[in-house]
Amino acid sequence: MKALVEYLVKAMVDHPDKVLLAQRTQDQSIHLELSVAPDDMGQVIGRNGKTIHAVRTVAQMAAASKDCKCRLELLG
Repeated sequence: MKALVEYLVKAMVDHPDKVLLAQRTQDQSIHLELSVAPDDMGQVIGRNGKTIHAVRTVAQMAAASKDCKCRLELLG
């Protein structure tokens, strides 16, 4: 899960070396905390939040295929 989200986010930002992704697992759920450079925040969020919503949807669908839940949080 972490590798998938990290791959997607690094492909869309200008500073991929500043992408930090922390993962915590608990029972059947995965909690991901994403941090990017301040200049890249707009690219990750997208217009009206559509980009981050799409990344969250991909992560949730990948987690569902493994019978667990995934939550992606973008840290500001």
